[in-house]
Amino acid sequence: MHPRVTLITLGISDLARSRRFYEALGFTAASASLGDVVFFQMAGGVVLALWPRQELAKDAQIPAADCGGAAAFSGMSLAHNVRSAAEVDAVLDEAARAGARILKPGGNVFWGGYTGYFADPDGYLWEVAWNPGFAMTADGGLALSS
Repeated sequence: MHPRVTLITLGISDLARSRRFYEALGFTAASASLGDVVFFQMAGGVVLALWPRQELAKDAQIPAADCGGAAAFSGMSLAHNVRSAAEVDAVLDEAARAGARILKPGGNVFWGGYTGYFADPDGYLWEVAWNPGFAMTADGGLALSS
């Protein structure tokens, strides 16, 4: 796994309020924003996403109300985007070998991509994702059109 973060997703309680807040700070929502998710292109090919907390927890197959030790859901995930579905599985395998707990094996998702989740030894949530709708830069960053 390359040492990079490509997408940071914040699990939020009120999407409209959060979008207004970030737009007031000067962020511009990308055209990839749909329905219940908002994407903001950031410097260095990193993307910030806002997604309802309950939906993010459901996607990672963990209870949003979980409140105990390393299993507690923090309301955010870090994402490592890759160029193929096969690479998702390879990174998940690599993470497992390094001591990660696999939360959700790689699989097809409703928006047309392929993702899986793992937790690091402290319980921090990582999504490994292939999204056929996102362009990746040569250095592994994401490039969303605004």
